[in-house]
Amino acid sequence: MRNSRELDDDVAYQLSEAGQQLRVDSVRCSAAASSGHPTSSMSAADLMAVLLARHLRYDFADPRAPGNDHLIFSKGHASPLYYAMLKMAGAITDEELLSYRQAGSPLEGHPTPRLPWVDVATGSLGQGLPIGVGLAIAGRDLDQLPYRTWVLCGDGELAEGSIWEAAEHAGHERLDNLTAIVDVNRLGQRGPTRHGWHTEVYASRFAAFGWHTIEIDGHDIAAIDGALTAAAEHAGEPTIILARTRKGRGVSAVEDREGAHGKPLPDPDEAIRELGGDRQLSVEVTRPVPDLRPRRFPVSYGELPGFKLGEMAATRTALGQALAALGKTRSEVVVLDGEVSDSTRTQYFETEHPDRFFECYIAEQQMIAMAVGMQVRGWIPYASTFAAFLSRAYDFIRMAAISRASIRLAGTHAGVAIGQDGPSQMALEDIAMLRAIPGSTVLYPCDANQAVRLTAAMADISGISYLRASRGDTPVIYDADEEFAVGGSKVLRSSPDDQITLVAAGVTVHEALAAADLLAEDKVSARVIDAYSVKPIDAATLRKAASDTGRILTVEDHRPEGGLGDAVLDALAAGAGTLPMVHKLAVREIPGSATPAEQLQLAGIDMVSIAAGAASLIAGRAAL
Repeated sequence: MRNSRELDDDVAYQLSEAGQQLRVDSVRCSAAASSGHPTSSMSAADLMAVLLARHLRYDFADPRAPGNDHLIFSKGHASPLYYAMLKMAGAITDEELLSYRQAGSPLEGHPTPRLPWVDVATGSLGQGLPIGVGLAIAGRDLDQLPYRTWVLCGDGELAEGSIWEAAEHAGHERLDNLTAIVDVNRLGQRGPTRHGWHTEVYASRFAAFGWHTIEIDGHDIAAIDGALTAAAEHAGEPTIILARTRKGRGVSAVEDREGAHGKPLPDPDEAIRELGGDRQLSVEVTRPVPDLRPRRFPVSYGELPGFKLGEMAATRTALGQALAALGKTRSEVVVLDGEVSDSTRTQYFETEHPDRFFECYIAEQQMIAMAVGMQVRGWIPYASTFAAFLSRAYDFIRMAAISRASIRLAGTHAGVAIGQDGPSQMALEDIAMLRAIPGSTVLYPCDANQAVRLTAAMADISGISYLRASRGDTPVIYDADEEFAVGGSKVLRSSPDDQITLVAAGVTVHEALAAADLLAEDKVSARVIDAYSVKPIDAATLRKAASDTGRILTVEDHRPEGGLGDAVLDALAAGAGTLPMVHKLAVREIPGSATPAEQLQLAGIDMVSIAAGAASLIAGRAAL
């Protein structure tokens, strides 16, 4: 089908036919898979037909072309429609389309970047629009390129709080290169949505956040084309197109009927006949302006900061200084803040590189989504907040891993060591949370020089990486030029006479060293390992220590479930030979308010508790 500038009767007919083909192919691939969401695809088919044929700027032969628009299917369950679009654009064959949801096929139940045209994984509703905000900001403020970001949403997902985090941020930023298209088909999974076809309800809310709103009949080809044109031409505000549609459009057995969600059509052959039969239309999608180049910021010579041995410094301070220095030599590094940059010390980066610092306010889901969107464009984002508050965005982190995204997370104020603020501010589950992410890296420095080196190393780590930083000052125990390999550890005390190994990370390294001194007074020799790389963990060093000493005591400012102790146990269990005696010291109760020193003592992870636990383990008893 030719891409015409004039929407005459012939063009309107061709667009209508394209919409019908998208419906037919959605029915066909879902029938072949005996699963899928064809009715959710059929409602949005006309919207996507017009977008694909007349408004999208994309080179399917070069998915990484800098000028390509970005299309995110936030309603990822409408994947049959997306794959039908790929076929219509000539990106995949009909045979590939019919491999939908089959083992080994990249056409998964919800789109993922296994396909080169898919920027991010979707399917957990409410995430596409926040990521789209990140892409739009990248286009305007970082790349400075004219591509647009289009996001297809379902009306049901507008109940998600993350949608409104995105709506407010996009409106505040006046992102006129962002268009959301909402398929308001009024039916969710179990019945009607909250507001049905009352698009005026959604319009008033988005308008309050500073959006340009357009309400249309989502099956009126001319109205769709006009709305998409108006969105692209509207300056100073993001645009939302609220399109009233009918779920299962065109097939009487399922159109606007409850109980048809997430199921192939009962009689696909009859449905295809009712839709006018199979077609083999193709669309020549308009390519973007060629030879565009994204902006890159100038770099200069710079060195990472260093701290003197014996100096007292917080790892959060080292994190902030390291990021500021890294920004001078790595032009792709950007930093995102959850409105705590004065505490996390990322304000140092803001001072040095204001054009690459992005304030997300207290909206952690939006912060992670923006990081995911920016990394799509090749930027290297570090997103930072208090470690405890990353749990709010855990689903976004989980989905980022499915997106094969590379983002860096920095969580400060971890553990009971923060002191008087109390348990609501204490990250005590974060290591377990991040260890569970596939392919993740979890780092926990104990001193400022270690924090500097690990912060810099994260820039070159693929996947989800996490650095856990502490609030309080700790002694600098490593030289500024010490190297810290990801996956490594440091043996801080060792002798042939060691009777037990103390494995610690972060603040507990210093407690473990002090405990080793206490044990030495009683003629007990203890090996001390700084396991700063919690994932991947240094299994070889741990297994040697287990073989040499026969006893391991882990100590962590974290819950006993899923943290450092479990990482050590996993490493030992995967090895050959007899397992040593192992016991974990961890935070087992809900803390209250107390000084940092009192918190460590009350949790049983201070130097006295470690020494007592080691003595008990050596005596053959369970550690205290």
